[in-house]
Amino acid sequence: MRISRRLGIVAIVGAAVLLTSCAAPASPVIAPVTKDVGDLAGSTVELIVGQTLNITTGDLAVDSYSAEIADPSIAEFVEGRDDGSATYNPGVKAVAVGSTGVVLSNTDGGIEDVMFTVTVTASQEGSAS
Repeated sequence: MRISRRLGIVAIVGAAVLLTSCAAPASPVIAPVTKDVGDLAGSTVELIVGQTLNITTGDLAVDSYSAEIADPSIAEFVEGRDDGSATYNPGVKAVAVGSTGVVLSNTDGGIEDVMFTVTVTASQEGSAS
């Protein structure tokens, strides 16, 4: 009986070690920064790598926006779309540390281009928007 009790304890400890070693560390979820298109002109938006600027478009169609990113190695434009079951706003995704200009254009609304800056940091420190 002593041997079977020891084997049971060894099995429990082994299973606990296995479960602990297999558990992947949880990566933090980075919430998007949401700004209205009308508030972006001349502003600087601070993001962290992997974070997205979610641009609300008001009455204009989400898929009527395009953007030119001065340095696409720092940030990339994410097109807005409506797939029939959900609507996705256009945005800018932070790719690497740095700062870049963005020129946001709209084909439907006849509005002027919106120029702003995106500054990307590596961590959440200094990412107040």
